[in-house]
Amino acid sequence: MAVIERPHRLIVLLAALQAFGPLSIDMYLPGLPLIAQEMGSSEASVQMTISAFLIGLFIGMLFYGPLSDKFGRRGLLLGGISLYTLASLGCVFATSIEHLIALRFAQALGGAAASVLGRTIVRDLFPVEESARVLSLMHLVTMIATLMAPLFGGYMLLSGWRALFVVLMIFAATTLLFVAWKIPETHRGESRNSSILAVFAAYFRIARHRHAIGYILCMSLTFAGMFAFITASPFVYINYFGIEPAHYAWLFSLNIGGVILFVTLNARFVKRLGTQPLLLAGVSLAAASGTLLLICGLTAAGGLLPIVVGVFGFVGVTGLLGANCMASLLARYPQQAGAAAGLAVSAQFGLGALASSLAGSLHDGTPLPMTLIMGLCGIGALMALRLTRTRVRG
Repeated sequence: MAVIERPHRLIVLLAALQAFGPLSIDMYLPGLPLIAQEMGSSEASVQMTISAFLIGLFIGMLFYGPLSDKFGRRGLLLGGISLYTLASLGCVFATSIEHLIALRFAQALGGAAASVLGRTIVRDLFPVEESARVLSLMHLVTMIATLMAPLFGGYMLLSGWRALFVVLMIFAATTLLFVAWKIPETHRGESRNSSILAVFAAYFRIARHRHAIGYILCMSLTFAGMFAFITASPFVYINYFGIEPAHYAWLFSLNIGGVILFVTLNARFVKRLGTQPLLLAGVSLAAASGTLLLICGLTAAGGLLPIVVGVFGFVGVTGLLGANCMASLLARYPQQAGAAAGLAVSAQFGLGALASSLAGSLHDGTPLPMTLIMGLCGIGALMALRLTRTRVRG
């Protein structure tokens, strides 16, 4: 393990790595209808730019995690951010929706390194009992940034949607410079001596344990429900309910405020109460909120307000669940932290891509596809957490 003086000073930079995924999606959400109009594409085709990004993250994370256990974190991290920067530049000059989808996929392959290795570096630098708290603080910093992303994106549309990718390119280039300056190689574990086959085989060792599957599915299903909201909400809020794009950005940011609230509470109380009671409380709220959304979608009753309330409760606890599930998972696999984080985060984005694609393919102009997916994901996450309550061997 690398010895870094005052590693807590790196939390903001590590949070910036974790923010690559959210910023890459949240900032340009208000521009989706504009992109569809300018490129003469259908809403479903434009929604595929989100799905392609999630698929790219899923694939990239499957490789970065185990490879970082073998070759270390730093080189892969610098290479991934460099790819993201170049792909962002390509998005600025995309001439068709097909080009934009392909470039978003490449952008995600690079951003996957930041998303998974930022969490893995936390496990390298901090004791197990600190991991949940540090991950919560990272998520808090990330959410403050993503709170501003849709607001900033909504007003940046005055300069055209391409300006959004200019901002993402500048963000990535700046982060790349600070990573090169501030973060040395942090991984010197026994797995550095393992073969390529051995580090990838860690996936199978992790996946055969019910506790691991429970934590991964709990965090991934709520994440998937959130991405069904992210994909469908511009069209539900703006087109169906007639909300102005700038007002949509404020409603979207309300949910990020909920994430900030819950991760702040988690960071404050996790050492006192432990991860398990907070996990149960969080997933129970997600399931209750999902049930409310499911009822709203099926009955079309209540208008916008109960949907806003249900989304607030569901999305608000995603950070709390992610931090505590990840800390609990990494505590079980300290020597395969890269593989464990890679499997968990890739599952998050893989299920997120599936939910995003379903929200797009089922799009019928009503809130039902979004609320249906979110409701099922909330109930499924509660059932997944039950797997972690079962005594298992290994």
